[in-house]
Amino acid sequence: MKKFIIACTVIVMFAAGWLFLSSRIGMTFQWESLRKTSVETFTKVEGKTILVDQGQGLAPFEIRGVNLGSGIPGHFATDYAIDKETYLRWFEEIQAMGANCIRVYTLLQDDFYNAFWEYNKDREQPLYLIHGLWVNDYTLFSHRDAYDPDFMNTMIQDSRTLVDIIHGNKRFSLGEGLGSGSYNHDISQWVLGYILGVEWEDTTVAFTDHMQNKKNQYHGKYMTTTDDATPFEAMLAQVGDKIIEYETQTYKAQRLIAFANWPTTDPLEWDSLVEYYFRKFEQVDVEHIQTTDRFLSGQFASYHVYPYYPDYYGFMDVMDIEVKNKQEFVGADGVFNSYRAYLTTLNDYHTMPVVIAEFGVPSSRGRAQSDRNTQRAQGGMSEADQAEALKTCYQDIMSAGCAGSIVFTWQDEWFKRTWNTMAYTDLTKTPYWSDVQTNEQFFGVLAFDPGDEKSVCYVDGDVSEWTADDQIQLTDTPYGQLSLAYKYDEKYLYLYVNKENYNPQTDKLWIPLDTTPKTGSRRCDGIARSFERPADFVLILDGMENSKLVVQKRYEALRAIYSHRVYFEDAYLNVPPKDTSEFVDINLVLQIPDDPHDELANVKIDVAETYPTGLLRHGNANPESPDFDSLADFMIQGDTIEIRLPWSLLNFLNPSEMMIHDDYYEHYGIEGLKISEIYAGVGLSADGATPIPMTDLPLKGWGRYPTSHERLKQGYFAMQDIWAGK
Repeated sequence: MKKFIIACTVIVMFAAGWLFLSSRIGMTFQWESLRKTSVETFTKVEGKTILVDQGQGLAPFEIRGVNLGSGIPGHFATDYAIDKETYLRWFEEIQAMGANCIRVYTLLQDDFYNAFWEYNKDREQPLYLIHGLWVNDYTLFSHRDAYDPDFMNTMIQDSRTLVDIIHGNKRFSLGEGLGSGSYNHDISQWVLGYILGVEWEDTTVAFTDHMQNKKNQYHGKYMTTTDDATPFEAMLAQVGDKIIEYETQTYKAQRLIAFANWPTTDPLEWDSLVEYYFRKFEQVDVEHIQTTDRFLSGQFASYHVYPYYPDYYGFMDVMDIEVKNKQEFVGADGVFNSYRAYLTTLNDYHTMPVVIAEFGVPSSRGRAQSDRNTQRAQGGMSEADQAEALKTCYQDIMSAGCAGSIVFTWQDEWFKRTWNTMAYTDLTKTPYWSDVQTNEQFFGVLAFDPGDEKSVCYVDGDVSEWTADDQIQLTDTPYGQLSLAYKYDEKYLYLYVNKENYNPQTDKLWIPLDTTPKTGSRRCDGIARSFERPADFVLILDGMENSKLVVQKRYEALRAIYSHRVYFEDAYLNVPPKDTSEFVDINLVLQIPDDPHDELANVKIDVAETYPTGLLRHGNANPESPDFDSLADFMIQGDTIEIRLPWSLLNFLNPSEMMIHDDYYEHYGIEGLKISEIYAGVGLSADGATPIPMTDLPLKGWGRYPTSHERLKQGYFAMQDIWAGK
């Protein structure tokens, strides 16, 4: 009996150990692989063409993809909160758009893979997948070089996990920051390939090449380096070789492989001015990574390329760079298409297929980068502008000879941040509200608008949604009654003004707003009337073209954070008085070179370049209207004016909890201050010198439970016209 118990214990311990190892380090045993006598693949590369067997043999295949993130309102990406039903619905919409594949960036929860299997299993024309392999931001931006175990070894381990997942052979949690679940559906027949890595930090590449200068060669079974390879490229070759080796030996299967890249580390030789003024000092060249005859599927080059980044695109027509026939890229309007020129140069450089794995522009109100030539900017673009930019970017990509493209991205993601607004918001609460000033949140072709089914207000001239309960002020003036009402949601503060016999050409209206009890002024330079309370902002309604929001200089966020770059002074050595009557325009700082210079085509590059985000745009903001303008801030219709103001434009740190910016000069930066109300009023310029009355607007946050509903943007239908011919 004792021997039996011992034997059973050994068996149980062996089984438990095997399960643990198979889950953690990829020790698997595949009966199916034993029956296979040769390695199988349904993809191949011939020259610069990708071939895919869709059931009738290998044939040329243009990758028409959509990047799919993992964030939804109310959740960070790492919450993995998207459920199976949502994925199934999205897959249907993505394929109806005309896309033939999706791309994901990292290992997701099992709902994604279960939905992908269910969607494709009985489908004659499947939706394919390109799967990414993520590198943790902390690792990439830390003191480590790429040969550190936390970098390279983690990539290799995660690649084995990825292979097991797509073959339906993985269990338990995948680790910190990754998805989890039971992965028991084999989806490998629909996985075109892998894109390994992320947009490489140039300093990490340079640090690796410096610290590991003797490790510039790698020769594996499936991938090998040329004599010109760098240590970082040799590391990539080793990771690629290991994922191919693991899938080949374990599952007798292979598929396409690529390494992520972007212009910051592209292999092109740029003008020395670019290196000096734009810090273009590192290269990652996948031409230095070659495959052996044992790898049957093939390699392609993957790049994220946007029309506005980097800045030096705008000077390709005058710089010393190998661009064939620069005049070819000048349009009928005389504008040099720097995006197409760059793509063509990049594609010509490579001997393998080139796929632009990210392209697009955001439909945000805020902007972080301008496209100096073709005006396809990083923000400040309406949804109609975004749609047109997607079309022209795609046309540029294909005209350049690329093998495919992947739109960035499927859905808007509220949790994201942008360098020029991140100091203004509470980064731990970003998923709980929609910040139209932050461009990174609005790259999607699928929008999330506030409200369970519809928004609380549409700025469109139809005031039927406004009731007497919304009104906070009614004033009799010599020129007729003047009233003010308000609403709010997870995206905007809405104001409704009614002025009897309103004439936008002659009637100038002022709306003072008191948000913080710490500062403010009862007067604004240039405005004859005073305010009943100290105001922090003044909304100046001066017709359809000249309306804007201004901020008291003491409460100017740009000054508090970027004063050195914009005003060339230390804001904390020259502090504006708490009650200063000086109000200033509201601007966002844009990303530009560190030093002014004019050697590039005698173009002056101002260090203090800013974007006037306080200007208000007239138009119809109702998505169901034929004249819909997603960037419209206000709408005049007869005697009525509807206005919407983004929370962050009013210096809200986190409106979900009604936190605003505290006094910058008490805290030497931005700290939060909780409020429960603001004050507002409306007055006419013709009403003399009496103070404009101001009334309280009670505010209550919604915490971690924002409402939202989905809406397909114009960009979706623009790509559908191209890809699906609808």
